[in-house]
Amino acid sequence: MKVIQFTVPVDKSDSVVIQEDILPNFYHYLHRHKEVQISLILKGEGTLIAGNFTQPFKAGDIYILGANEPHLLKGDAKYLKLPNKNNIHAIHIFFDAQQLLAPLNAMPEFVAIHQFLKLTDSSLQLPSNHYQKTAKEIIKISKASGFNRLISFLQLLDYFSKEVKDWRSLSTGFSKKSFSESEGMRMNDIYQYTLENYAEDITLKKIAAVVHLSTYAFCKYFKKHTRKTYLNFLNEIRINEACRRILHGDSESISAIAYATGFNSTITFNRVFKKVTGMSPTTYVKIYKFKVGD
Repeated sequence: MKVIQFTVPVDKSDSVVIQEDILPNFYHYLHRHKEVQISLILKGEGTLIAGNFTQPFKAGDIYILGANEPHLLKGDAKYLKLPNKNNIHAIHIFFDAQQLLAPLNAMPEFVAIHQFLKLTDSSLQLPSNHYQKTAKEIIKISKASGFNRLISFLQLLDYFSKEVKDWRSLSTGFSKKSFSESEGMRMNDIYQYTLENYAEDITLKKIAAVVHLSTYAFCKYFKKHTRKTYLNFLNEIRINEACRRILHGDSESISAIAYATGFNSTITFNRVFKKVTGMSPTTYVKIYKFKVGD
């Protein structure tokens, strides 16, 4: 297991590469590639890790993942229990920004696009109010080819650069170029173990053993590469799952969700939940569950 240097399929007839996934699960290995990636999630949910940023993802989300940004989409555990061939549906657009747009950057019509692409050095999430229009455009691009695909894609970039003002940055100040291959192997093992076992009592000794380090060396290593403690990362994963369960009505009580996501008391859960989300669980229920059900 390592940060896989993913090779985007080469399409000699198109500069903009499309990959449409209708699969049992998402590609959940930590990987990176030189191309910028635009991902439209049409069906499925889980946890996104981009660099050292973590958050739940769901159908209706659109992300731009920066070139060479280590990332993964870890599908919900239910997809492993029910491996239907169409559990998830996503469309990904891959493009090499330097190769594709370098000849055009000197043209005044592309100044705004050039400035926008500088933002994609770190990953971004599209605001939800732009989802409907953007989803239609991405689907249109996926069905086109040749010159028509290229023109439609450039129009999408033009829209991003001029009409979308409130992108959500997924940057936490983490240097995405800091992984060597061996370090990537360790980080991937840490992420995978945590995502699969967050509900258990994961001690520092236990997680350090996964990557064959002493507890002291592990804490130092993890902090160096993520700029956060492992406990903070684990709590983010647990709270992400708690939010998903709240919105889906997976439990009748907050206390049941707390214990199901690895917390040993509701007091600790409430404290950590507020630290991660900025609000209490009850406030989160009132605001977001109402929106989902509306």
